[in-house]
Amino acid sequence: MAKTIAIVNQKGGVGKTTTCVNLAAALAAAGRRVLVCDFDPQGNATSGLGVDKAAVSPSIYEVLIDGAQAKKGVTSTPWCDVLPANKALAGATVELIALERREYRLKDALAPLREDYDFILIDCPPSLELLTLNALCAADTLLVPVQCEYSALEGLSDLLSTVRIVKRSLNPAIDLEGVVLTMYDGRTNLSMQVAEEVKRHFPGKVYASVIPRNVRVSEAPSHGKPVLAYDAWSRGASAYKALADEVLEHNPATA
Repeated sequence: MAKTIAIVNQKGGVGKTTTCVNLAAALAAAGRRVLVCDFDPQGNATSGLGVDKAAVSPSIYEVLIDGAQAKKGVTSTPWCDVLPANKALAGATVELIALERREYRLKDALAPLREDYDFILIDCPPSLELLTLNALCAADTLLVPVQCEYSALEGLSDLLSTVRIVKRSLNPAIDLEGVVLTMYDGRTNLSMQVAEEVKRHFPGKVYASVIPRNVRVSEAPSHGKPVLAYDAWSRGASAYKALADEVLEHNPATA
């Protein structure tokens, strides 16, 4: 039975999609069966795994709104499987309002796939609306990437407040998987200060592995590859391998 992890932070540009794609590839390289569910209308996790988002059918939009079988939308890549997204998903928030079980559409769609994988990683949009709510209702845990910048903790209280509401009324089992520091630059005091502040807010939940600022990590998506395939010896690839090791250490049941 898959462990379903939503990768979420309503702040944009913090490395959500990068973390989703590269963590998935690293977990798969460690021998786990991994599905990336691209739940962001930008579809960057889809293209980051080398899949043409304009050509996919059904996409997660048809699965969510039209009731298409998720299994039929799953696309295999050399690194992991992906349930793709494209810009059609942008209209889903409005359409979901009128549907039954609107908060649980993603959970219901992914349920038949959970036996086929060890991990399902959901790449969430950078907002706290009905799509993200669906992801939080479908997930066992959430993983929060936090950028090592001045405004890193801005908005995190809103996210945690939303998670508390979800836990109280929609998904009592959801928990925090962990917080990963991204775009870390050990040469600057700012990165170190942000790291200390985040650890103070989330005691025992911040991964020891930090994701550095790394050109290879930034270049990899334009080649439709995770960084492990683009440059396996880069600092970014090493960091995501280390993060995957920590995730596996915390989830021994997937061994």
